[in-house]
Formats: sequence, C-alpha cells, structure tokens
Amino acid sequence: MSFPFFLLNRAIPHGCNAIKNRNIGMVRSVLMALLLAFPVLAQAALSEPTVQRPRVGLVLSGGGARGFAHVGVLKVLEQLNIPVDAIAGTSMGALVGGLYASGMTASEIESLINSLDWQAAFRDRPSRATLGFRRKQDDRNFLVRYSLGVGGDGLELPTGLIQGQNQTQLLRGATMKVSDIARFDELPIPFRAVATDLESGAEVVIDAGDLVTAMRASMSAPGIFTPVELNGRLLVDGGLVNNLPIDIARQMNVDVLIVVDVSFPLYDRDELTSPLSVTNQSAAIMVRNRTLEKRLQLHEGDLLIEPQLGTMSSADFSRTAKALASGEAATLLLKDKLMKLALTEVEYQQDIAAHTPKKLQSPKIDFIQTDASSARYTEAVEAVVGKIRGQSLDRASINDALASLYALDLFETIDYKLLSREGLQGLEFHLQPKSWGPDYIRVGINLEDDFAGNSRYNLAGRLIMTDVNALGAEWLTDVQIGDRPRFATEFFQPISWHQPFFVAPHFEYEVHSVPVLQEDRTVAQYRVRNSSIGFDIGRELSSWGEVRAGVQRGSGSSEVLVGDPLLPKTHFATGGYFARFAYDTLDNVFFPRHGHQLTVLWNGERRALGADYDSNKLFTQWQYAKTFDRYSMVLALDAGSSFSDQTPTQDYFTLGGFLNLSGLTAGSIAGPHYALGRFIYFRQIGRGGGGVLELPAYAGISLEAGNVWSKRSEARFNSLRHDASLFFGVDSPLGPVYLAAGVDDRHQTAFYLFLGRSF
Repeated sequence: MSFPFFLLNRAIPHGCNAIKNRNIGMVRSVLMALLLAFPVLAQAALSEPTVQRPRVGLVLSGGGARGFAHVGVLKVLEQLNIPVDAIAGTSMGALVGGLYASGMTASEIESLINSLDWQAAFRDRPSRATLGFRRKQDDRNFLVRYSLGVGGDGLELPTGLIQGQNQTQLLRGATMKVSDIARFDELPIPFRAVATDLESGAEVVIDAGDLVTAMRASMSAPGIFTPVELNGRLLVDGGLVNNLPIDIARQMNVDVLIVVDVSFPLYDRDELTSPLSVTNQSAAIMVRNRTLEKRLQLHEGDLLIEPQLGTMSSADFSRTAKALASGEAATLLLKDKLMKLALTEVEYQQDIAAHTPKKLQSPKIDFIQTDASSARYTEAVEAVVGKIRGQSLDRASINDALASLYALDLFETIDYKLLSREGLQGLEFHLQPKSWGPDYIRVGINLEDDFAGNSRYNLAGRLIMTDVNALGAEWLTDVQIGDRPRFATEFFQPISWHQPFFVAPHFEYEVHSVPVLQEDRTVAQYRVRNSSIGFDIGRELSSWGEVRAGVQRGSGSSEVLVGDPLLPKTHFATGGYFARFAYDTLDNVFFPRHGHQLTVLWNGERRALGADYDSNKLFTQWQYAKTFDRYSMVLALDAGSSFSDQTPTQDYFTLGGFLNLSGLTAGSIAGPHYALGRFIYFRQIGRGGGGVLELPAYAGISLEAGNVWSKRSEARFNSLRHDASLFFGVDSPLGPVYLAAGVDDRHQTAFYLFLGRSF
C-alpha cells in the first residue's frame, strides 16, 4: 500500500468498513488521477511564459554600398536588447542578413567590413605578385591585361566583370561555423535570400542549400557580377524583382517587422546630365516603384527605418563608416517604438545564447576529392591541395591552396565544402573553368609620339590556348605589326602536375631597327630580320620564377634602312645554347610599388650548331620597388655585353627613350656593350579607391645614368650619360598612359605621349 493510501486507511474508524471501503476507492481514484497528471501540469507551468513576446522579423533591402547602413541598424538593435527571430534580405541586405543569421554579431560584421580592401574584394584576378609566372609574362610586351575568349562563334566575353572568387572565399571563411547547415530555418536565425531567375525573370526565394551561394546569388548585379548557377537556374540580383522582401519575411512566422530601406533615391532634374545618369535613373525608377508597392504591405506596429544616405552611390565602398553611422542614427530616431519590443538583459542574453552557433571543432581532413563536374582536374587538386590531407582543417592552408590553383588563371571560380563519408571528414572541391575559355586572346597597342615628327606604333595580339591536355599544356602564339613586326609561337608542356618541369619547343620571326653611330652621331640605320627555332627544358619555381635552358638555330639578314645605300646587305646564321633565370614578384609591371624582378640570360653561339662564329652574350636586368604610403621608389640596373668588340650589328643592344635615357629618342644609340641605372620616384595622386572602376594616377621623376660602348675598355663611369625625366601616368585597363619629358646632360631633350609602353 502506498504512503497516501496508508494514511487514508488509518484516518477512517474500524467500525465503518463498508463506508471505509467505498470512500477509500473514491479517494484512491482521485489521488491516482492527480498523481498521473502532476508531471504534465508541472511541465506546462514551467514552460509556458506568463507573457508571450511578439516574434520580430527583420527585412533588409538591397542598395550596394548603401547597404552597410544595415550594420548600423543591427548595432543599435543589439544595444536596445531587441531580438531578431527571422531575416529576409535582398542583395546587400542578403549579405549582411546572411552573416547575421549565421551567428555573427553586428560588431563582428563591422570589423570584417573595415578590414577589407574593397578594390581587391571586387577584383578576381590574383594580385600580380601571386599570379603564376607565365601569366606575369603576359603583362609584358604591352599587352592588355584582360583576356577575351575565342570560340567557334568568335570572341566571347565573361558574363560579368567580376566572377566573385574573392567574395566567395571571404564569405566562406566568415560562415564556416554553419557550413554544415543545409536548411536556412536551422541557422541560428532563420533566413531567406531573394534572387532573380535571369532566364524567366521570376522571383526566387532561397531557403536551403549553401548559405554563401545564396548570398552571392542575391547580390549578383547583372553585368557586374557573373550570374550564379543554382539548381539549374541562372540567378542574379534579387533587387530586380523584390528589393524589399516584406512579404517573404511575413511568411516566416513573425508578428512584427522591422524594415530597413536603403534604396537609392531618384536624381533631381539638374543631375540628369549624361546618358549614364539617365540610364541609372530608369533602372532606379523600376526598383523604387516596386519597393513603394512593397511598403504598402506594412501593418500597424511594423517599423520602417530609412537611413539618410543622400546621394551616396551604390558603388561607393570608401564611405562605409558614413553608411554605418546613418543606420545607427535612423534607428535611434525610433528608439521609443523599438523599446516596446525590448527584452530584459537576462532575457536578451538567453536569446543570444540560443542563437549562438556551436564552436566549430577543426576536423582532421581524411580525404580530398573533386565533384563530378571537376573530375578532369583531380590530379591538379591533388598536387596542390594533397599536402593538407591528415591535418586539421586550417583556413589559411586552404586559402593558400586555392590561391595556387586560381593563379593558374584557368578557372572562373574555385570553391570547396566539408563532407562526411563513412565516418571520415574531407573536402570536396569544385573548379569552374572560365565560361569564355579555354582559348583566349590578349590584344594590345603601343603608340608613341616624341612631338618632333617621329611616331611609332605596334599592334599586338596573343592567342593563348590553355588546358590543351590533362597535364595543363598551353600553346602561345604572338602576332605583332607596326614598327617592330613579330611572329612567335611556343608549345608549353608540363611533365606532370606533381613535378614543375616542362619542355617548350618554339619558333620566332622578328624585324627591328638598329642604329649605327660614329662619335655620338647616327650615320646609318639597319633593318634586321631574323628567325629561329628552338627547344627548351626548364623548371617553374613556384609562382615567382623560372629557370630554363635550350638549344636554338636560326638565320637572318640586315640591310640599310637609313644611310648610304651602297652599304651591303648581309646574311647571317645563328645556332647555339642559352640559359635563363627569371625572378618576378613585382605587384605591377608599369607602376611597381612592391617586389623584385631579376632576369639573367646567357646566350652562346657555336659554329658546331650552325652559327657563323663562336660568341657569348650576357644580359641582366634587376628592379626593386618599395612604397611608403602614396610614395614609391624604384631602383633598377640593366647591363649587357657581347664580350667581343667585333659583334655584328644584329647583336647590338639599344638605348634611348623614356626611362632608358629619357633625353634621347627611342632606340637612338646602340652598341655591343651597355649599362643603365635608374632611380624612379613617383607619387600616387589618385588612389583608385573612391569607386570600383576608378583608375589610379601617378606623377613622378626619374634619374638615369648609362651608355652604350663599342669596346668594353670604353665602359667607364666618366663616359656615362646622365638623363632625367618628369612624367604623369595613368594605369588604365589598356595599359599605362604616359605624358613625359626627358632631358640629357648633352643638351638633348625629348617629349613623350604614349600608350602601352613597357619598361
């Protein structure tokens, strides 16, 4: 008998057995029901709050750089203990909202924004210092630094100026803690991103999948960013169809909405002064009209926040601090209304704890693989990334591996995800080849005018056929017309992905002019034509250099172009060995601010290989750049010798031209021996950071000393020419544009206006 029934039995007198038995039965039934119900009632009492707070939904609009105001709004909401139970965002609102939904605080998002180089974030191509060595060489020979695809239908262009590689990896690192979550309702804060189906124009609400892909798709402004492929659809910026997703947030089981609208205001009439402003206004009208329609869906009790951003451009990423401050100020104006949604400090800390993602344990990487669409590149991934197998997940190591793969300049994007397989943890890589490849053409122009009636030009094109076979072979072909015609082709064949050795057969034909001097006076000018065929072997030295050696054979001729027409036309034969070491970490060929460059070349002509005579020729070029804020200093030294004083004209070195004894016209002196030293000092007068497309500009001076000599014994310091120049330059996508003036210590001057000049 249980304890309650024992007490009940003792309380009833013994003489009343019938009554006793009947009452005990009734009481026993009541007590049994109470005992069975007690745990349920107790649990209900503990779990049911006395007052059910309203669920708060946050709506963040698109607006490009103006969207950084969202972070200011979030900062104030946190200060006021306002909970956020669901987020719907479009474009930049999706980016900020996605980061917040992943568990980042407003301060963490602000720190991330402030730490970024926005020019670099919106530039996919790796910095030149980390670019693969072969691609660095494309920047020389005054070729435009952007490649156009070549296909069966002619030239092909990327579907966006920015492919998003840097953005993807930035977001990947920031959201690593929730990388294993596939349904956005399971994020620390439920989240929705809005995108547009580029093919149908339909609105696409992304509520599952990869969070980074969703954020990128929502903010892929057409023409600027490459569309994002997701579930068979090409997605672009959601602002085209729903820039203020109030209706989406309303469907996320919320009671009240906080809506932040950072849409760009319409221009006044006096600001519509160009085709670009009119086009922008037309697009803004469509977006704004749809936004105003969405704002009609606000209910009583919903709150609308409109940061006062004035005419701040959606591309003005240099004014993030102003945008954040505007978001804070606009939110504080609604403080009294917002406080109705505030929690106590204890309640808010409990809410934060519930929304904080678990600390990510760095798993050991047991395997590395590629997805089905990237199987062709499995060996390349293994060669570059395989070294991290068996190690704990380390973002820095993965970023280094991705940078090495991306520096090959073969891929539009490279991404990865964590996988679990049979109890093991691993990484799966996705490599998206360039949609406008694998064959490309780089075109370039070199125009030069010395304001003295002398002008020169060269038009050049380089056909780059990449990914020729499974080992990543490529075939380069150069064609150039103008002052210095040239045709060259090289087939570059790596031995394997794991060993950086290569072979490279090549052919070249070139025409150039060489002056002949007597006592500093040009007495003739020869036109030299030569062709050669060769076979090289070499080794790539990471991304910074290359060593190669080879054998080559050729022939040519030279004839008088300017001078005594009775001077004979000569024919010559070449054949011999060569060896070259090249090192290059410069961040820019034309306006270097950091890094080194060194080239050492030896060429040995041998009769045994068909040359007219035995000879040796050595050439070296060194350059060092250092920057102090806006000021940069470049030191350079070039030197070359044919060793013999009886060197034929075709083997002469030439000097003259901007930064090559700037007071002399280009190529105006030549000889078998030369040396040149340069000190260049320039200031960046336009940072190129006020907008994504703004170009940096520079102003500077150079001091130069050098000369050519017909005999090595004449090479002395007291025989050096001393030159100087003043210049203004712009680093444009078509190559550098210079306006310069040079002066020589022998009272010669030269002026230059040119495009595409390489040092």
